Amino acid sequence: MTSHFSHEANSEVAELQAALKANGIILPSLGLDLPSVVQTYGPPLVELGNCNLDTARALTAALLKAAGR
Repeated sequence: MTSHFSHEANSEVAELQAALKANGIILPSLGLDLPSVVQTYGPPLVELGNCNLDTARALTAALLKAAGR
């Protein structure tokens, strides 16, 4: 059984994945944290996963650019 937040969480993960891809960033293990999906006391957690140094640098650059720095 999944929580009532699951559809919303899946949509948000898809939007995050699309936004990252638009900036040339792919997090291969981006997804929902499965244990948090089946709990009933709050929204699921998003698992960003592991990435290599090049991806971390690209993510940092995109965030700094978005922040105007």
